[in-house]
Amino acid sequence: MRGEPTKAEFKRLPATVTPINYNITLRPNLKSFTFNGSQAVRLMVNENTRHIVLNSNEIDISVATYTPQNGKPLTSETIENNAETEVTAIRFAETLSAGPGVLKLEFTGTLNDKLKGFYRSKYMSADGQEERYAAVTHFEATDARRAFPCWDEPALKATFDITLVVPTNRVALSNTNVICESVLDDYPSLKVVKYATTPAMSTYLVAFVVGEYDYIEGESKDGVVVRIYTPVGKKDQGLFALEVAVKTLTYYKNYFNIPYPLPKMDLIALADMAAEAMENWGLITYREAYLLVDPQNTSTRTKQCVALMVAHELAHQWFGNLVTMEWWTHLWLNEGFATFMEYLCVDHLFNEYNIWTQFVSDIFTPALELDALHNSHPIEVPVSHPSEIREIFDDISYNKGSAVIRMLHRFIGDELFRKGMHLYLSKHLYKNTLTEDLWTSLQEASNKPVRVVMTTWTKQKGYPVISVTSRREGNSLILTLTQEKFCADGKLPASEANTVWMIPISVTRASDPTKIWAQVLMDRKTIDIEIADVSANEWVKLNPNSVGVYRVHYCQELLNLLLPAVGNKTLPPLDRLGLQNDLFALVTSGRTASVDILKLMDSFPNEDDYTVWTSIVDCLGRLNQLLSHTDLETVFHEFGRRLLSKTYSKLGWHPIEGETHLDTLLRSLVITGLASFQDPGVISEAKYVFESHRGGAHTIGADIREAVYRAVALDCNDQSFEALFQLYREAELQEEKARVCRALGAVNDAKRIAKVLDFALSSEVRNQDTVFVIISVALTKNGRDIAWEFVKKNRDELRRRYESGVLVTTLVKHISQNFVTEDRLQEVEIFFTQNPFPGSERTVRQSLETIRHNIDWLARDLPSIRSYLTNRS
Repeated sequence: MRGEPTKAEFKRLPATVTPINYNITLRPNLKSFTFNGSQAVRLMVNENTRHIVLNSNEIDISVATYTPQNGKPLTSETIENNAETEVTAIRFAETLSAGPGVLKLEFTGTLNDKLKGFYRSKYMSADGQEERYAAVTHFEATDARRAFPCWDEPALKATFDITLVVPTNRVALSNTNVICESVLDDYPSLKVVKYATTPAMSTYLVAFVVGEYDYIEGESKDGVVVRIYTPVGKKDQGLFALEVAVKTLTYYKNYFNIPYPLPKMDLIALADMAAEAMENWGLITYREAYLLVDPQNTSTRTKQCVALMVAHELAHQWFGNLVTMEWWTHLWLNEGFATFMEYLCVDHLFNEYNIWTQFVSDIFTPALELDALHNSHPIEVPVSHPSEIREIFDDISYNKGSAVIRMLHRFIGDELFRKGMHLYLSKHLYKNTLTEDLWTSLQEASNKPVRVVMTTWTKQKGYPVISVTSRREGNSLILTLTQEKFCADGKLPASEANTVWMIPISVTRASDPTKIWAQVLMDRKTIDIEIADVSANEWVKLNPNSVGVYRVHYCQELLNLLLPAVGNKTLPPLDRLGLQNDLFALVTSGRTASVDILKLMDSFPNEDDYTVWTSIVDCLGRLNQLLSHTDLETVFHEFGRRLLSKTYSKLGWHPIEGETHLDTLLRSLVITGLASFQDPGVISEAKYVFESHRGGAHTIGADIREAVYRAVALDCNDQSFEALFQLYREAELQEEKARVCRALGAVNDAKRIAKVLDFALSSEVRNQDTVFVIISVALTKNGRDIAWEFVKKNRDELRRRYESGVLVTTLVKHISQNFVTEDRLQEVEIFFTQNPFPGSERTVRQSLETIRHNIDWLARDLPSIRSYLTNRS
């Protein structure tokens, strides 16, 4: 992108001085939104120096003294802070000799409203009459420096002794258990709470919370006290999370064969949080919607999400906290592994969820979509400046990272994988590691070439597409496989033409789809695989269950044999999904025509698997976005309605006795899809159900509530439009507020769209939700341009609120990537060049690439899509 802003040269902190222990006292003021702090840091001066250099951001250090062991205190000569690099240099008049000493600091800071560092979180008193504030933290990746001056790099581990001075009528929590609590003699309204010394840990994992909370308590089989902290009056909504957390701690202890090292584990629901959750050691923070479950009003999908989120953050207690990446380049070690483990754990705890099938649609597929862009990045990506670090908390680090781990897990087997994980963790307890350390342990445990195989997946951007042709030799079928890098636009750069991955290949066949008939490691551009005794009309398929991180492009002969197995469902669900999703990717890249995916989707009317439908509906949504710029939208809506109608007739609006977990999820998906395709029957029924719900005659089931709200918003009048706002204002459950927010974005009238966007920035909507209200508008045909103009107009306020981070990159992506014209392409580039959002530079490049992709796709395939849809009708 032209004209990107330059950043000051980034340097990691010098190794001259390193911390050993922080003894920190913080006194937050919940009225003035400030805090006072003091700390004594035991440290080691590694070489003679006159400077102590550490991180601080928006912290005012008033006093700095250093006392060497057995020496006299030295007062600082100067304290210089660089706001851009977030580094503070404390200079002393005398040289500090190598050896141990103590740095004492006094400082002040602000409880900010930016959802990062030490920040304030608004909530209502239990009686709903008074607005109050909690003081909470979120330090990952580089925001501990907003709460106290520190060596804010993951490798610079230290122990922490935290003391909080807080109102006596507030709950105060930190990473470890309370060891002493007393009321201040001079200020009886304040108490001093001291916590046990932490293990050696990274600064980004330190946490403290001060506010009003209830809790419920349980205990793991190993005696770890587990508490779920909730808003006052809502502790019953923590029961499900408590059950999951207690069982999960035991599961991980057994899986890793290493006990959880702390005596307590707190999980707390916060009203305001930019991330969905944060794995602070011993004090995990969550948005309310990702921890609380109301039996009457929480959907099955959200309950499942809570289980996954609890399992994810608890996995970090071992993988990330106990053993930590050396630098953010290895972020995927934390996030990719925790994402894989959450599915492994939830599958163990809730087998009825069929959660591994959902992994493919929810994790695997989004990873492939992003990683096909030229502006993707390797799993291991060099990062330096804090804004760059925040930008890689994306689908590559989380989703592709976990997909690669899943492929490796299958490659070496669960038993050897567990052995390797125990070896890795036990070898590096309380230390920092590189990706290569993990490969070393897994290779030692499995005696397989883990390092050489996995390096091709973590250090190279993208993934392969394998083209498959066949020939017969007697009774055997010979498959010829050729790999090359897959590109979303079909344009492979010459510099990447010879890129090769080491790919674990598996092949299944019609005679027994549950059995692997061939398994090889593809280590070069082209290989042959022989499958014996294959009949002329028998299908064969690569990548059963979509475990391998690659796409497959079948020759027409092999594809023709597979297609009937989609319609009659003899092809297993994940293989139907994989075939459909691969073909759609080939279509969007121009390797095959869009008509081919339309024909394939036409063979799915009898489909009954939720996971397969998730992929189909996603593809329909992508096509709908594209065609909403044309006069084919109406006829495409008819295509979508026909495709979904049979499944809708089977499932209806109400739960059926004996239906599966996935059937429950499918009902909402289908109703939402039909509403988006303007199905008059669905919209009419939704209005009826909505009015009945408002009148108190019948309550809408939690599983279809968002689908109903969205259908009503699509075709609302003034009365129903205002009724949605009323539901939002009356809701106490954050999940309910969020589902109303998302539904409001579906309105079609320009004046109502403008009101929804103004509402997004109002005080009624929490900062964490504002972005998603704007996005919900931007994803609609009528709202797309209005939302874009709204963001441009309010750019300064949005940057003030968020500065940088995942909320910013999410907004930038969804507000810009669905345009299809050259004018908009240039406008987006110019706008973000002139109005940069820190940490979103790569996201902007990805959006520009996606717009170009949309332009080319529409120009290439619109005539054939028109012909197919109009002739079919």
